[in-house]
Amino acid sequence: MSKLEKGSKKLLNAWAFYDWANSVYTLTIASSIFPIFYSALFISQVEKTVPAFGFVFKSTALITYVTAFTFLVVAFTSPILSGIADYVGNKKNFMKFFCYVGGLGCIGLYWFSLESIHLSLLFYFMGLIGYWGSLVFYNSYLPDIAYPEQQDSVSAKGFSLGYVGSVLLLVINLFMVLYPELLSIKDNIAENGEVIETAAQVAMRYSFVMVGLWWIGFSQYSFYILPKGVSSGHKVTKAIVFNGLKELKLVWIQLKQNLRLKRYLVAFFVFSMAVQTIMLVAVYFGEEEIAWGGEDAKTMGLIGSILIIQLIAILGAVLTSKASAKYGNIKTLIIVNIIWMLLCFYAYFMVTPIQFYLAAGFVGFVMGGVQSLARSTYSKFLPETEDTTSYFSFYDVAEKIGIVIGMVIFATIDQITGSMRNAILFLFIFFLIGIVLLFRVPKQDELN
Repeated sequence: MSKLEKGSKKLLNAWAFYDWANSVYTLTIASSIFPIFYSALFISQVEKTVPAFGFVFKSTALITYVTAFTFLVVAFTSPILSGIADYVGNKKNFMKFFCYVGGLGCIGLYWFSLESIHLSLLFYFMGLIGYWGSLVFYNSYLPDIAYPEQQDSVSAKGFSLGYVGSVLLLVINLFMVLYPELLSIKDNIAENGEVIETAAQVAMRYSFVMVGLWWIGFSQYSFYILPKGVSSGHKVTKAIVFNGLKELKLVWIQLKQNLRLKRYLVAFFVFSMAVQTIMLVAVYFGEEEIAWGGEDAKTMGLIGSILIIQLIAILGAVLTSKASAKYGNIKTLIIVNIIWMLLCFYAYFMVTPIQFYLAAGFVGFVMGGVQSLARSTYSKFLPETEDTTSYFSFYDVAEKIGIVIGMVIFATIDQITGSMRNAILFLFIFFLIGIVLLFRVPKQDELN
C-alpha cells in the first residue's frame, strides 16, 4: 500500500490499535488471571515456597525476581536491537519478532506447572520480554507518525483502546473461569479419582492461549499500516550490533546539553520505578494480604478490582491528557505522583476487600494517566532529530533498569520480612523523590 503521510488519521489509528492488541497481555497475564492461577498452585502449602535455580523461594518473591531478570535482559538487548533496526531500516520487523515471541509465550503458559517450574518460567519470560521488547519499537514510532500537538491525544487514545480491548477479553475469560461447566470445561481428574485441577483452573489455562492468539491476530492491522522503513541492503556486522550502545552514549552526551530533558528523565526513572513495580505486583499483593473469605470470593474480588482499574483508567487517561493541555505536563505529573505516593501509604493498612476496591479505583485513575503522559512528555521534550529510535531506546532502558531496581528491592523485602506490606510501603520513598525531581524540571522560558 502507498505510504501514509505523517499525522494522517489512518496512520495514527493503526499505531494506537497495537495497544488494543497487546494490552490483553498486561491485563490477563501480568495483572489478573495469571497471578490468581499462579497463587492457586500453592493453595495446599502453608509456607507457599518453591525450589528453583538451587534455592527455595517464597512464591511471590520468585515471580518478582524472574520479572526483574526479564526487564534486565530487555534493558541490555533493546539498545543493541535498536541499533540494528536503525541500520537496516526495519524497526517493524523487530516489533513483529517480539510480538510473536510474546504471543507464543502466552500460549505456552497453558502448560505452566510447579513440576516443570523452569520450563514454565521460560514461557513466562517469553511473554514478558515479548511485550516489553515490542514496546521499544512501538513507542519509537510516535514522533515519526504524529506531530507534537497530536502526541498527547494519540498516546492517550492508544492506552484507552488498550483498556477497552483488554477488558473485553478479560470479561470473556472471567465468564470462562466462573462458569466453566457452561463451556463443557471439566475438572482435571487423576486415575484414582482425585481432582488434580479444578475446571476453573483449566479455564484459566485456556485464557492464556486466547491472549496469545488475540495479541498476534489483532496486531496484524498495525503491522500492515505502519511504515516499515527503508532497508539499506547492508549486512549486519559486529560493529553494527553494538552501534545501539554507541548511540545511547551519544544520546547521553546530548542529554547533558539539554537540561530540561535530562532532569525529566531522572525524575521519570525514579517515579516509573515505583509505578511499574506496583502495577506488576498489585494482584499478588491483593491475593496474599487481603482477607477475602474464600477462594471463589478471592477470584471474583481480584478480577473485579482489575476491571475497576481498567474502566476507570480510560477516564483517567483522557482527563490527564486534558489536564496536561491546560496546566502543563510537569504540573500534571506532579499531582499524579502525589496520588501514587498516598496510595502506597494507604496500601500498608489495607485489610478488607472494600479497602482494596477503593485503592483499585484510585490506581485506575492515575495508572493510565501517568503512563500516557510520561511517554508523550518525553516525546515532546526531544530535540529536533530523525533518530527517534535511539532516544526512545534510552527512555526504555532507563525505565527497565528502574523496574529491575524496584522489583529486586520489593522481592528482597518480601523474601526477608515475609510481608509484601513492608515492601509496598518502601515505594513511598521513590514517589516522594520523583516529585521533588519533577519540580526541578525547568520550563521552556527558563532555558532562554
